[in-house]
Amino acid sequence: MLYFGAVNYDTHVYVNGHHVMHHVGGFTPFNADVTDQLKDGENVVIVKVDNKRHAEDVPTQIFDWWNYGGITRDVMLVNVPTTYIENYKLALSPRSQIVNGKSVNSKLSLDFALNLNTKEAGKQVTLSIPELKIKQLLTTDAEGRISTSFDVKQKMLQLWSPENPKLYDVELTLDGNTLRDEIGFRTIETLGKQLLLNGQPIFLRGVSIHEEAPNGGGRANGTETAHTLLSWAKELGCNYVRLAHYPHNEYMIREAERMGILVWSEIPVYWTIAWKNEKTFANAKRQLTDMILRDQNRANIIIWSIANETPHSPERDQFLGNLAKYARTLDNTRLISMAMEVTGASNYVNRLQDNMHEYVDVVSFNQYIGWYRDVNDAPKMKWEIPYDKPVIISEFGGGAKAGLHGEKNQRWTEEFQENLYIQNLAMLDKIEGLSGTTPWVLKDFRSPRRVLDGIQDYYNRKGLYSDKGEKKKAFYILKKWYEGK
Repeated sequence: MLYFGAVNYDTHVYVNGHHVMHHVGGFTPFNADVTDQLKDGENVVIVKVDNKRHAEDVPTQIFDWWNYGGITRDVMLVNVPTTYIENYKLALSPRSQIVNGKSVNSKLSLDFALNLNTKEAGKQVTLSIPELKIKQLLTTDAEGRISTSFDVKQKMLQLWSPENPKLYDVELTLDGNTLRDEIGFRTIETLGKQLLLNGQPIFLRGVSIHEEAPNGGGRANGTETAHTLLSWAKELGCNYVRLAHYPHNEYMIREAERMGILVWSEIPVYWTIAWKNEKTFANAKRQLTDMILRDQNRANIIIWSIANETPHSPERDQFLGNLAKYARTLDNTRLISMAMEVTGASNYVNRLQDNMHEYVDVVSFNQYIGWYRDVNDAPKMKWEIPYDKPVIISEFGGGAKAGLHGEKNQRWTEEFQENLYIQNLAMLDKIEGLSGTTPWVLKDFRSPRRVLDGIQDYYNRKGLYSDKGEKKKAFYILKKWYEGK
């Protein structure tokens, strides 16, 4: 099996001159069975990639990050038996009622599902979780699937949380071959305007992150770079990150899980999309599927995001509404959200009015008062959010060049960004139901849209860290605010 972590964007793969795979999308994995194309001795793999963007793509031609091209994540040749486990999911059942971190019953329920690569009945799979003293012998049905639930004593199971990111060794054995994973168990739900993790209210102290290397540019890929970026977030006081605006690499997800950091994971339905194009919807749906199936066993992912800052229209509502409904058929253990825009404003009253409120569990929106609107307006602002759901501010912030100093009303200085954060955080504290924030952004990142000579130099400068890892003054303002949350 030839596996690609991600190739950007339109990819054709050839093995020894045979075309084995065509994949469209720059941020999700894909694979191809190349058994029949391999030969003894030397084999040749050719990957033909085109990273041009088109109007019908996801994302489309307008985007605000660097369009790195080619192979951006791992490539592996994986040896698998003729019949193998293609996918599996193990999670704490939504039926498990947890209040204040404890089950209302003496037992908790785990849901397990599995499918083979073939429709083969009667195959026996052993599921083992040694630490929980669980060993189940299960048998596939005519579709090559298993779907079951079983109980575990509450006193034996430690719930995953940022404070206790407990993972259990899990083994799946088929025909003598064992697949190993580490899986945590937790619940995430909403109650009115509250967000509940393991039945307890939680405030998401977050930050947005692009998949870019900590020092300079280039795609971030690997545990070491993931650990560096996430350590910067932890130093800021974060228990949560928004991985924007596309599915990040698996190293980032898994390292965040080990470090006790919750995750918002997103597909690149970004700004303007060809809402009426059936192929565009199929592409978005495919990327959503790949994101969920790859990471459905990661306890730290609590939100699937289906879009960012999309202009309103009936066609957009239908497109995103169908994506939200589809996501729920794949995964009923997480919340659905998207980064909306505040479109209704009158004087100093901002109203969030979005038809997508019917489809999301958490109301999230981006706002840039102080950057695209006068920072002095912040103390006067009132917010009207007419939905009985938790609120996350998915973006706010402004630009500053690290090391540039001046008056607080001088744009691009660290003092300007610092004052912007002071004013914004005081404003956000007044929002009823505020359950978290992910300001924009952890670190400066490359973008072809940011051309101001001597200041931006093709970098988005809204980072709390510079592209070289230098803390800006606003970092300390947000850190102190999070200490009170």
